Amino acid sequence: MTRLCRPTIHPPLHPPGCKVLVDSPGSASLSTVDGALVAFSSALFVGSVVWVPLAYAWAIRKLRQTKDKRRKAVYLALILSAATLAVTGPHRSQRVGRWLNARRWRLWQAWMNFIAFEVISDQGGDSSSSDNTYAGAHTNNEKTVLRRDDQAILAVVPHGIFPFALAFAALPERAARAFGEFRPVVATATALFPFVRTFLGWLGAVDASREAVDCALAEGARIGLAPGGIAEMFEGYPKPLTHPDDEYAILEGRKGFIRMAIKHGVPVVPVYTFGATKMLKRVQLPGFVEQISKLLRISICVFFGRWGLPIPYRAKLLYVMGKALYPPTASQDDELFRQQVDDMHQNFCMELRRIFDRHKHAYGWEDKSLKII
Repeated sequence: MTRLCRPTIHPPLHPPGCKVLVDSPGSASLSTVDGALVAFSSALFVGSVVWVPLAYAWAIRKLRQTKDKRRKAVYLALILSAATLAVTGPHRSQRVGRWLNARRWRLWQAWMNFIAFEVISDQGGDSSSSDNTYAGAHTNNEKTVLRRDDQAILAVVPHGIFPFALAFAALPERAARAFGEFRPVVATATALFPFVRTFLGWLGAVDASREAVDCALAEGARIGLAPGGIAEMFEGYPKPLTHPDDEYAILEGRKGFIRMAIKHGVPVVPVYTFGATKMLKRVQLPGFVEQISKLLRISICVFFGRWGLPIPYRAKLLYVMGKALYPPTASQDDELFRQQVDDMHQNFCMELRRIFDRHKHAYGWEDKSLKII
């Protein structure tokens, strides 16, 4: 047995009226198999931001150094084939993921043993809904019920250095008991990382472009996204003028998902994930690096986890699902539509802050506060 530091797990002192949808307490120690699965998958997926560019650089260097024309042609063919398969191919189909039963892999049980994973529905004191539903609220406070297989936008905050919160909400079959099966919205840059993009394709991932998200919602898809996006990776301590006792959510200028919700008449479910920002640490780079990352829509970030490797620290992920916010009927008047977006966005931020403040004590974050910027 491989002894590892037990994740911080607090007793279930949740506020009254909350409903525990999923509870996986993690394990104080991991078996050798579980430890190997977590380490290997971390290196393969999380570490891909390092080894994939290095692999491409090595292949191009070998191509340039080779003088034999036949061997150079072989290297070139391999590079082009790898690049093509990294971007597209039938192996990325969602049907392949279903055929491989990807959501039920033994890998996810290893991760559930590595971390502590809990999902709670907080509807402001009402816990009477059935196991496959959770109560919601219209923007006019009219009560309704949203089923986990209904179309919705799951807005998961925060993004984190690596989007573990969104990933673990989408991947394990156990998580589907709370969130339902949904299509994660992912950055366009993930297409550059072969194994990551392939696995996301098996989940039916949606590109973060406006056109792709619009198309997915028009087809009736249930989607999940991190509104803060890549920019949220760089926010928070050790960034200058930030404090280690503060959590940060970049939302003030992020209204695109609200516009989509109103346009398609789809409810938005606020989800705050406690612990998502504690699974990796990062090195603070000069400010211009963050600006380049935003411009190119890729993450130029130096991060590390256990033993200085891309293996996350053990932590409890506590997901709190707030009240579902139902959009008003979209106005045809541009000015009125903008007001509808602003009002619903404000309601989203208020609900997110409510569930954070209500549950931070149970998680052991009494001294922390949520900064919405």
